[in-house]
Amino acid sequence: MRAARQLQGRVNLMALTSSPARLEELRAAGITPLVGNLDEAASLNRLAGLAHRVLHLAPPPTDKSTQWSHDPRTLAITRALRRRTGAAALVYGSTSGVYGDCQGDWVSEATPVQPHTPRAVRRVDAETQIRFWGRGGGRASILRIPGIYAPDRVGGTPKDRLLKRTPVLQPADDVYTNHIHADDLARACVAALWRGRAQRVYNVNDDTQLKMGDYFDLAADLMGLARPPRLSRSNATESLPLMLLSFMSESRRLNNQRLKKELRLNLHYPTVREGLCVQASLL
Repeated sequence: MRAARQLQGRVNLMALTSSPARLEELRAAGITPLVGNLDEAASLNRLAGLAHRVLHLAPPPTDKSTQWSHDPRTLAITRALRRRTGAAALVYGSTSGVYGDCQGDWVSEATPVQPHTPRAVRRVDAETQIRFWGRGGGRASILRIPGIYAPDRVGGTPKDRLLKRTPVLQPADDVYTNHIHADDLARACVAALWRGRAQRVYNVNDDTQLKMGDYFDLAADLMGLARPPRLSRSNATESLPLMLLSFMSESRRLNNQRLKKELRLNLHYPTVREGLCVQASLL
C-alpha cells in the first residue's frame, strides 16, 4: 500500500488480491482490484492484457511446501506476463538473505549469491525466473531487501522483542544487520518501476552500520526501555528459536551506492536512528 500511495495520481493502479474482503479497501484507496491467486496459475490470465509495469513482492511458499527449493508463485506470474506482447517492466522484491553469511564483509550486487537457508534458496530460484522473463524483451529489475521496519508496521520495530527481553548475542559473537524503512522501500519500488535497468540488481538498504545487538541497544535507549540481555552464541543455540538463530548466523554489510546513483533515491531515513526516533515520539 505504501508503494501505491507513492504512485497515486500518476498512473492507473491495479492490485492482485486473493481475498474478496480486501476489494473495498483497495477501491477506497483508489486502486482497481484484480481477483487472482498466485497459487492458482489459471487465475492470473487477466494480467497478460492489463499489466504494463508490475511490482511483485509476494514471498515464495513457506518451508512446509513440497516446493521447498522453488518458487511456483513467481513462475506463475512470469508465465502469465509472458503472454503479453510489447515491452513491460517487472520489479521483484527479493531478500538480501541470498548472499548468505559474508562474515561481516561489504557486499555489492556483484557478490555471488550463496544461500544458506531454504527460504533464501527459493528466493534465488525466483530471481532466476525473473531474469529469464527479462530475456524475453521485458525490463526486469531485482531489489534485494534486508530487514524492513516502520512504526505502523506489525512487528515493525524492536519494541515487542525488547518488552519480552529477548536476548541478543554478546559483542564478540554478534553479526552485522541491515535495514530499510518501509517508506524508503516503497519509494525504491516506485523508482525501480521507472528507472530500474534491465537485468539489474539493487541492494535496498539504508546507511546504518550496526551489529544486531547495538541496533537493539539503540532502540531501547530511544524508547526508554531496558537494553536486552546478551548471550554467547553457544548459549543462544540452546535457548533461542531456530528462525531467530538463522538471522544471527549471517553477517554482512550491504553497499547501497547503486540504489542512490542509478535509482536516484534520496533516503528519508538514512539510518535507523532517524526511523526509530519517529517510533519513540509516538510512545
